[in-house]
Formats: sequence, C-alpha cells, structure tokens
Amino acid sequence: MDFQPTRDQRDLRAGVRELLAGRYGRDALRAAVDGGSAVDRELWRELGAAGFFALRLPEAEGGVGLGLPEAVLVFEEAGRALLPGPLVATHLAAGAVPGAAAGTAVVTAFDLGERGGPLVSYLAEADAVLGAAGLPPGEPVRSTDPLTPLHRVTGSGPADVSAYREAGALLTAALQVGSALRTLELAVRYAGEREQFGQPIGAFQAVKHLCAGMLVRAEVARTAVYAAAVTAQAADAADAADGQAADGQDADGEAAEAAEAAEVAGEIAAAKLLADEAAVRNARDCLQVHGGMGFTWEADVHLHLKRAWVRAEQWVTAAEAEEALAAELSRTATGGEAR
Repeated sequence: MDFQPTRDQRDLRAGVRELLAGRYGRDALRAAVDGGSAVDRELWRELGAAGFFALRLPEAEGGVGLGLPEAVLVFEEAGRALLPGPLVATHLAAGAVPGAAAGTAVVTAFDLGERGGPLVSYLAEADAVLGAAGLPPGEPVRSTDPLTPLHRVTGSGPADVSAYREAGALLTAALQVGSALRTLELAVRYAGEREQFGQPIGAFQAVKHLCAGMLVRAEVARTAVYAAAVTAQAADAADAADGQAADGQDADGEAAEAAEAAEVAGEIAAAKLLADEAAVRNARDCLQVHGGMGFTWEADVHLHLKRAWVRAEQWVTAAEAEEALAAELSRTATGGEAR
C-alpha cells in the first residue's frame, strides 16, 4: 500500500465499514452506553467470522494472511464506528490464545501500564489476558469512558507484553485516526446544518479554521500510520527472508537489523503520537463547533473524546512515544549510534 490503497484494500475497508454500519450503528452505540454493555459477544463472533481478528494470521494457520497495511485500514474503520472491546489485544492474541482468531474468546491485555497498580480494561468481560496464565483478580475502578470498564489487578504483577507493544501501538493509532476522521465528519455536517444570523455557521471563518485544522491533523496522522504500517511490514518481510537465507549473522548484519528495528520503532512512536493528538484535539474542536449541544449526553462527541483519552494511554503513552522518537532522531543524527 504505497499511500494509494489497492482495489482489494479499498474493498476490504468498504466491507468492514458496511458490516459495522449494519451491526454497530449509532442506535447500537447509544444502546450499549445506556445499557452498560461493553462487549457484544454475538458481534465479536461475527467479527471473527469476517476475519477481523485473524487478518494477519497465516492462511496455513487458518487466518486471512494479510499484513499490517490491511490491518490499519480495518482498525481505522473500527475507530470510526467507536466500536468498544479489547479489539487490539484479541487481534494480537490470534494464533496464541484459543478462540481469539474466531472471535469466540475475548482477550484483553496489560496495555495501560501502572496507575497506582496495573490497570486492565474489559477484565470482567475477558476470557483470557494476553501473556498471562489465567484471569487475575481485580477491583473495578472508575473509567472515563463508559464503554471501557477498568480493573486494577491485585495479587499479581502484569504479564509481559513487550513483544506485542509496537503492533499494539500501531493498531491503537489506527483506531485513533478513525475517531479523528469521524469527529471531523460530525463537525462539518453540523456546521452545514446549524444556522446563525441567517446562514450556516460553517460560513463563518472561525468555524472554517477549526474544521480545516481538524482535517490537517487527521490526514497527517493517517499518513503517519499508513507509513509506519508499510515500514513495519517491509521489515518483517526482510527479517523472514534473512532467516531463511542464513542461520547466523555477522556483526554488520546484526547492526543493520538493529537499525531497521529502531527505524520501525521510531515511525510507530511518531504515528501513535500524531494519532493520539488528532483524536483528542479533533474531538475537542468538534465539541467547540457543536457549541452547547456538544456538552450534552445525547451528542456523541463526548464519547469520542473519552475513548481518545483512554487510548492515548494504551500500549505507548505520549511520554514513551516522545522518548522513542527522540532516540531514533538521535541515532540518525549521530550516524546510527544512539545516545
């Protein structure tokens, strides 16, 4: 995907959008919020049957056999629909946790770091925790997002998810991009419908500037996510080819591999940073365009903002992304030797 999706990729994205529009439209979203149901098991199984979770699993293992560029397109649509549940963790668990690929199991992860104790989302709804031997005990804590229930795990330390961190961060960034694009759509639509002083508020320069800024943030973040997906996929393919070509590596080969890994980490960190900013700031600007209506419970804007806040703390936080990006910039500036 060289920034112009192929026909197959466009069809994949359109298919996922159609599925989610039919199964998780606004009415379903509001019903979930009002009913407090964070994970719809039937929808989860439908997503599994559609290949959502097994998208990157090899065909020989029962998966779809696609890569990260396709996965970010699919997750972007899930973010646009504000679909709740541990989507990223279950996707990463495909092939490792029984039932994850098919959507018959809900898998969460220790992806929120420590905030006075390890926090886990959707623990009460989960069948497994990625990297953990079983479901640990936990105490419910208040969550900003009504559809992201949180638990503070007690009695055991968090499972190691470092092997999944980069892919998890990239897929979460794709969710953020989808949300940023959706709040842009909501703002533009409202600006064209709401009238003041005899004309749509979208005719006023201040509102135009808000919407233009939202578009720029969303498109820059989307480009960064797509670029990181392409880079990571190419690196994975190169690693697989190197592994088949030789059993061992010399020092130069190991250095090149380390440099490639650092480049991928830097691109993913930048993508997560930009996507988090786009999702949060676009939701805020969308609320601003809506004016007093944006603050009401009936409007969907606050749901996007709250979800964006939670996702910004998942897998890679802003501080961690800034450190990773600074390390990569330092490495490239010093000729490949990180400081």
